[in-house]
Amino acid sequence: MAERLKTLYQEKIIPKLMEQFNYTNIHQVPKITKITVNRGLGEAAQNAKALEASLAEIATITGQKPVVTRAKKAIAGFKIRQGMPVGIMVTLRSERMYSFLDRLINLALPRIRDFRGVSPKSFDGRGNYTLGIREQLIFPEVDYDSIDQIRGMDISIITTANTDEEGRALLKEMGMPFREN
Repeated sequence: MAERLKTLYQEKIIPKLMEQFNYTNIHQVPKITKITVNRGLGEAAQNAKALEASLAEIATITGQKPVVTRAKKAIAGFKIRQGMPVGIMVTLRSERMYSFLDRLINLALPRIRDFRGVSPKSFDGRGNYTLGIREQLIFPEVDYDSIDQIRGMDISIITTANTDEEGRALLKEMGMPFREN
């Protein structure tokens, strides 16, 4: 499945983007370097079970074991001490990255209720794209009965594009369903 997106990129997308942006060298064409999946778990400080469930869930979705992110500073208002677990994240590269992106675009996003496309405005100014997902049930790997609580996650797609326009063109060619507005 990952091969499909990779060969599409190499055979169709590279020539199209070279023509569209008048690149002289094949290495100027933007490519996706990594995808990070991040989930903030505020309740993990008090509830160790939520942390365990989330670790298993993200591992199932991405196919890679996530790392636990810990608080850098103590924040009394949130009852957080330094070193407490506050979230989990996983960085996907190469094969797993293409496989995850393929599943995200073709399986998960269309399963969102009332889905009209993702916002084309969520670029950071350097060609990287971030989208937030409200519930983990859109991924077919997640079993409905095994989840204890609906939690969202942030997915960041990091590219080598220099501008948002180049990054948007790359993701659009890969099949990302951007909203027309």
